[in-house]
Amino acid sequence: MSHASTWINPQEAIRAASVGRGRGIKIAVIDSGIELSHPWLRHVRLVDDVAFEENAYGMVSRIPGWGADTHGHGTAVAYSILRAAPEAQVGSFRVLDSAFRSKYQIVEEAARVAIERGYHIINCSFGSKGDLKSIVHFKSWIDYAYTQGVHVVSACNNIDFREPEWPGFFPSVITVNMAKTLDENLYFRRDVAKDGNVCHLVEFAARGVELELPSKGHRVDRKSGSSFAAPHVTGILARLLSVHPRLKPLVAKSLLQEAAKDWTIHLRAANESVPERSHF
Repeated sequence: MSHASTWINPQEAIRAASVGRGRGIKIAVIDSGIELSHPWLRHVRLVDDVAFEENAYGMVSRIPGWGADTHGHGTAVAYSILRAAPEAQVGSFRVLDSAFRSKYQIVEEAARVAIERGYHIINCSFGSKGDLKSIVHFKSWIDYAYTQGVHVVSACNNIDFREPEWPGFFPSVITVNMAKTLDENLYFRRDVAKDGNVCHLVEFAARGVELELPSKGHRVDRKSGSSFAAPHVTGILARLLSVHPRLKPLVAKSLLQEAAKDWTIHLRAANESVPERSHF
């Protein structure tokens, strides 16, 4: 990563995120694959379509993705990104099986390949509670992304967003919760505990409740979860970067904090009834 970076003010960031369409920005969708035959995605041409799996020797191997989605989740994520940033380029890095499970080594290998292939943003609509030992598997590639100037966007825990999950609870990651709202705005929520301390690292929220999204087998389902709020923010970030491509990850994150709308008391009240659904 170059030491030089673009510096703009929040007003310029808001304008860029409004007029940008994602052109020139490559986004890696680390997920369950993308169903290219789905009617809602037939126009999409993937930059990469790779599946990662553990072979008989315990090593992570790569095979063609063949435009398939093992679960339906990645298809919805990709659509959410392209809906927000229609001119962005998307690559599918399949790491999740039909039960929506993976292994740390598989996720890490996919992330490293995406970074080395020059992707600007990595979308992670998943999370792992894990222990201190497992965190190491996430930290190594999150740090690698940061040093290479690659932006990482992650979903949070849907049941309790304050509960740490990885990769969402690394400070360099843009972590997103779902919001029950009909608008397309980005919201900033830094909830403060009674003692005045910030109690979590989930700083952003976006529309993610009862969305009509494509799924596996050409279906269209109504889905809720931070899994689908995160890619919307990935799209907003892609719009910003398509106008100002030399923004470093922490600079871009700070600008999004400044540009986002406040999480008001009215939104807080409306989201008390959001269904508790795990995105795992």
